[in-house]
Amino acid sequence: MMRFLTLLCLLVALALPVRAVEPGEALKDPALEARAREISQELRCLVCQNQSIDDSHAPLARDLRLLVRDRLKAGDSDEQVLDYIVARYGEFVLMKPRFGPDTYLLWLGPGLALAIGIWILFAMYRRNATAPEVPSLSSAEIARLDAIVKDHER
Repeated sequence: MMRFLTLLCLLVALALPVRAVEPGEALKDPALEARAREISQELRCLVCQNQSIDDSHAPLARDLRLLVRDRLKAGDSDEQVLDYIVARYGEFVLMKPRFGPDTYLLWLGPGLALAIGIWILFAMYRRNATAPEVPSLSSAEIARLDAIVKDHER
C-alpha cells in the first residue's frame, strides 16, 4: 500500500505544471514575486511562441523574466511593466493582445465571420423558400412519358 501511495504522489507531482523560473531569479519579496509571476504569464516567449515566459526555458524568456523583475524592483506598476515590454518587443509579446485599432480584426474577425456565414445560410434558405413552384404533369403528359419510356426499353 505504501508503494502505491508513493507512486501516486510521484505521478501527481509529475502532472503539475513545470515553471521555468530558476531559484536565482525569484525575488525576496513574496508580493513582488507574485506580481512578477502574474505578469510573466501574460507575456509570450518570442522563441517558443506558444508558451508564456514563465513556462519557457529559452534564454530570451529568462532575460524577459529578469527584465520584468528589474522593472518591478524599480517601482513600476504592472501596467507600466507591460507597456515597457510591448514598446520594446511589439504587441505580439502579449499572450492576450489588447483591443485596439491594430487588433480590431483579430478580436472582431471570428464574430464577423460567423455573422457572414449565418447571413449566407439565411439568404440561401430564403432563396430556396421563394423558388417558383414547378407545375405538376397532366395525366396526358404522364401517359405520353410512359409510352416514351416503354419504347425506349425495347
